[in-house]
Amino acid sequence: MAAEQARESAGDLRIPCARGTAVFQTVCTIEQTKGETGQILTIRHPDGAFRRLLVTDDGRGVVAADGAEVAKVGLIEGNGIEVELGSDRYRLPATVKGATKPS
Repeated sequence: MAAEQARESAGDLRIPCARGTAVFQTVCTIEQTKGETGQILTIRHPDGAFRRLLVTDDGRGVVAADGAEVAKVGLIEGNGIEVELGSDRYRLPATVKGATKPS
């Protein structure tokens, strides 16, 4: 996962994202802020569209912070999650509870 992420400048973390059936490309940026309900991730597409996710501590990883669409979250190899919101998909780094690190 780390190999797929790139920093263009300080604070500009890029993550893999895709729309519809397109292949993942590391072109979306992610911003972290602290909201009243917890940590909010704002993911921005190159065309200006964005999605907001709320980080949870109940094992789900993230949920949609607003809107009517439900975030579908699945584990991916390398301690990450894939999040689907509508036809948009994102790959985020994550710590998997109960996972042991190789020694």
